[in-house]
Amino acid sequence: MSTDVTVAQSAPGPRTGRRRLVKVLPEDARRHNKSLVLQALFPEAELSRADIARMTGLTRVTVSDLVGELAEEGLVRELGQKESKRPGKPGTLLSINPYARVLVALDLSDSETLNGALVDLSGRVLSRDAVTIGGAVGETAVTATIELAQKLVAVADRPVLGVGIGTPGMVDADGVVLHAPNRSWESVPLRERVAEALELPVLVSNDADAAARAEHSYGGRAETVLVVHVALGVGAGLFINGKLVHGHRSAAGEIGHVSIQDDGVLCACGKRGCLETFTSVPALRAQLDELTGEPTDLSQRAAILSGAGEKLSRVVAPLVAAIDFDEIVLSGPLDLLGGDLVDSVRENVRMRTRSAFRNDVPVRTTDLGEDTVLLGAAAMVLSGQLGVS
Repeated sequence: MSTDVTVAQSAPGPRTGRRRLVKVLPEDARRHNKSLVLQALFPEAELSRADIARMTGLTRVTVSDLVGELAEEGLVRELGQKESKRPGKPGTLLSINPYARVLVALDLSDSETLNGALVDLSGRVLSRDAVTIGGAVGETAVTATIELAQKLVAVADRPVLGVGIGTPGMVDADGVVLHAPNRSWESVPLRERVAEALELPVLVSNDADAAARAEHSYGGRAETVLVVHVALGVGAGLFINGKLVHGHRSAAGEIGHVSIQDDGVLCACGKRGCLETFTSVPALRAQLDELTGEPTDLSQRAAILSGAGEKLSRVVAPLVAAIDFDEIVLSGPLDLLGGDLVDSVRENVRMRTRSAFRNDVPVRTTDLGEDTVLLGAAAMVLSGQLGVS
C-alpha cells in the first residue's frame, strides 16, 4: 500500500476555482513534524516530550522518535528532569541547542558599508565583520557582498546552516534583485551568485522584509505588524496574521518610492518627491549635517526630524486604515528615528486614522537596536532550512 498522501494546496489552480492537489510524501510529513517540534522550542523554550506532544498534537511516541533524531543531529539537547508535583517519573526538559549550527547574515542596506554577522540558532550575534564600499554600486557591490560572506564562512567554528541576505530593492522568490535603483541593480541573481561562490544554501529578501522577520521572530512577535525600515532607502515589511506579505510582483512595502511632492527632488527611481528623498538615512543626514549645534540649530534638528515623521505618516496612515495593524515598528538608526521622529509619526498617524471604531495604533522604535536586518536575515535561514520562525 502506498503511504503517499494527497492534500489540497492553498494556492488555487489556474482559473479553475479549485485548489491544486499536491502529493505529500512521507519524508515531507516527517520534515514538517520535525519543524513542529523545533517551533515549539523556539527560540529558548524548555519543554518535556509530553509538553511538545500537547502543543503540536503529535503522539508521544512520534515526538520521542523525532526528538531522538533531532538530538542525533545536535539540534535538540536535554537539560535535566522537569520539576513536578505529580506522581510518577518527571519528564526530561528539552531545548534547542543554539550552538549546533551557525547562520551567516548580511545586511546590505547601508550606503557606505555592508555589514555581516555570525548568528546562533537563538538569534545571538557571535561575531561581526563589515566591508566598506564607499557608495559602490553595480557589479562592485555584488563582488563585495560575496567577499563578505566568504570571510564570515571562513571564521565559522561550527557547521553553517545557510546564508541570509537583506538587501534594498525588490526581490523575487528566487532571490533575484529585480530592481534596486540605489545599488544600480536590475535583475541581479544575487542568491545564485552567492550560492555558487559558497556552495551553501542562500536566501535573499528585501531589507524591510528582513527587518519585519526579525521583529516577528525575536521582537514583539505581533501577528499583524508593519515594520518601516529606514536606511539607504525606505521600505516596509508587512506581517498579516503571522504571514509575511510579498505582493504579486514582490513589491509589497515599497513605500519609499511613493511620490509625496510632485516638484520635489529627483529620486533614483526617476520620479520626483519620493518619500525616501525626504526620510532615508542619507537624506536626513544631509539635512542635519548643515546644522552647527547652536541652540537654534537644535530646534531646527527637531523640526527636520518631526517633519520627516509627518511625511512618513502620510504614506503609513492609509496602510493602517486598510489593514488595521497591531503595531507599527520603526527600524534603523535610533539617533534619527527615536524621539522627535517617532513621536511625530505616532501623533500624525493617530490624527489621520482616528475614528470611533478604531483604537490608536501603537508606534515604537524596534527593541532590537540596529541589528534588525541581520537578525531577520538569520531568521530567514531558520525558516527556510528548519521551518522555524
